[in-house]
Amino acid sequence: MRTSPGRQKVLGMYERMVLIRKYEEKIYYLFLEGIMPGSIHQSHGQEASAVGTLYDLRCDDYMASTHRPAGHAIAKGVSVKDMMCEMFAKANGTNGAKGGAMHIGDIRVGALPANAIVAGNMPICCGIGLGLKLRGKDNVVVSFLGDGATNEGAFHESLNGAAIWKLPVIFVCENNLYGASTNIGTICLLKNPAADRGPAYGIPSEVVDGNDVIAVNKAAERAILRARRGLGPTILELKTYRIGGHSRNDARAYRTREEETEWALRDPIKLFREWILRNKRATAAELDAIDKEIETRIENAAEFAKNSPEPLPEDALRHVYAEDVI
Repeated sequence: MRTSPGRQKVLGMYERMVLIRKYEEKIYYLFLEGIMPGSIHQSHGQEASAVGTLYDLRCDDYMASTHRPAGHAIAKGVSVKDMMCEMFAKANGTNGAKGGAMHIGDIRVGALPANAIVAGNMPICCGIGLGLKLRGKDNVVVSFLGDGATNEGAFHESLNGAAIWKLPVIFVCENNLYGASTNIGTICLLKNPAADRGPAYGIPSEVVDGNDVIAVNKAAERAILRARRGLGPTILELKTYRIGGHSRNDARAYRTREEETEWALRDPIKLFREWILRNKRATAAELDAIDKEIETRIENAAEFAKNSPEPLPEDALRHVYAEDVI
């Protein structure tokens, strides 16, 4: 039995992780230059949790994200070209210029429009899971949340509902230590604020190194199989770190530079690249070629978005009210 993924899957996961990183780096500089409107919440440093969790999902499985959704969306298969158009508020963006950075999504690939409310997507995912179960489907729903969401009422209500109805929902807590600027240790005495609460609801829970994409992927495989078999929800708590601030204007005065340096050494892309080379899944030249091709894709996506059409005034109320209702 193979204990680690084969070459094709390894390179696929590496490509998606780098794609997330390069996309977010590009929009960061576009914002700094004043070229792109709005604001951003980047997932720099959390690429392994997104890709490891979502890589083996089917297109007809569902994923719901948070106010930090770009990495999740790319990992689920949303087009970076469409996402870039949304960031420029263009008509052919993922949300038709109505969503912006915090509401990216594309239902065609199972990516629900992201929900910026803390823990807000959890009951929605339970509703989707219940609907799938009632229809006899074997689809899976992934609900992403941050450590700050674990003290919200929606977190506890959703866990209880998912448990008693054995819903096919995987709750993925990206524990990056901070809810905005608040350290999770100051508001919760549990070492693992999501996973340690799982037993109270009868939900199997795992704590995983969120910067190790292979470890995340293996845990996700187990949770996906459990959900497809009708055995109910799983909690995955992924220990990770956002290298940047909460948002682009965050000076990060609430954490030390020593802490940031320590976590930077555990950059998930750096660690995965080293693993690939050490295990001879690819050469440095092959990985460099992937990096270069992705940089070209991102530049092309940005240029495409800049030159895309603006939304029309008459489209302002489209998708706001029900249409063609008798």
